[in-house]
Amino acid sequence: MAGTSSPPTDPLFHSDPPFSAPNPAGSPRLPAARLSGAFRVPVSVNGTSGGGAPPPPPHTECKMVEVHGVKVASFTVNGVELICLPQVFELFLKHLVGGLHTVYTKLKRLDISPVVCTVEQVRVLRGLGAIQPGVNRCKLITRADFETLYRDCTNAR
Repeated sequence: MAGTSSPPTDPLFHSDPPFSAPNPAGSPRLPAARLSGAFRVPVSVNGTSGGGAPPPPPHTECKMVEVHGVKVASFTVNGVELICLPQVFELFLKHLVGGLHTVYTKLKRLDISPVVCTVEQVRVLRGLGAIQPGVNRCKLITRADFETLYRDCTNAR
């Protein structure tokens, strides 16, 4: 048959979803059991994979930590725990302020400087569902800075 073609044999193209375990909540996010521990991004160094899996890049290990009774994504960078700003905005601040632009204005006024995520960290956050699939940039803040921001948002009401 001249009009048919065989499926690609490249291992990057799969017809099955990469994670097909049942998820009772129906959410595309990882199951809660996977969220309780750390999440590492598989990477290759210089395109090689000899001798086992290479270590992950620095600061790509994500842990779920509890903030105000809710689990949020966290990275440890230079010994400091940083939480995902867009995620805490969605969970805690969205109903208190006009939008993320207002949050950035408050951060500036409060002299809080968020840390810009690396590409690898953004991939991890997207994979966990902490940020939207199309998001390419993200910022992290310390827990103490979040508490300062949260107090400012709740007192402004």
